[in-house]
Amino acid sequence: MSYLINAVATALLWGFCAVSAIYAPIAQAIDPIELEDPVLQQRYWDLSHELRCMQCQNQSIADSPVGLAGDLRREVRELLLRGFSDDQVRDHLRDRYGDFILFRPDFNARTAWLWLAPVVLLLLGLGVAWRVLRRRGSMVSGDDSFIEESRR
Repeated sequence: MSYLINAVATALLWGFCAVSAIYAPIAQAIDPIELEDPVLQQRYWDLSHELRCMQCQNQSIADSPVGLAGDLRREVRELLLRGFSDDQVRDHLRDRYGDFILFRPDFNARTAWLWLAPVVLLLLGLGVAWRVLRRRGSMVSGDDSFIEESRR
């Protein structure tokens, strides 16, 4: 009986692996559109990975399968074909959707906290670590019981 269960489980596992291998390339091809100019295609690819999907919020528009991301990819492609520069495309989409659409927003008064918060938090963490280590060092140097116990 256990042989039959093992055989069925193995067959199901192999079947799952075969189906996964067949459909994996299809699942990864979210945006199969290729532009004729390789330089334009590279610019399109770079921009689509720099822009955030407004619905998913944690994926670029290149990686997101939702309809809004498809619309944004189409809009980026059309703007590039019309001759817009990369900065003009970013500015156009930022004007429409705000700084949130950019994974790396520009440094300005509204986004300064995004850029400065990691530095401030790192300095605070180093300050706390320095105080803790200094206090532990003074506690150990004032306590001679450890030395007396090791001599016994």
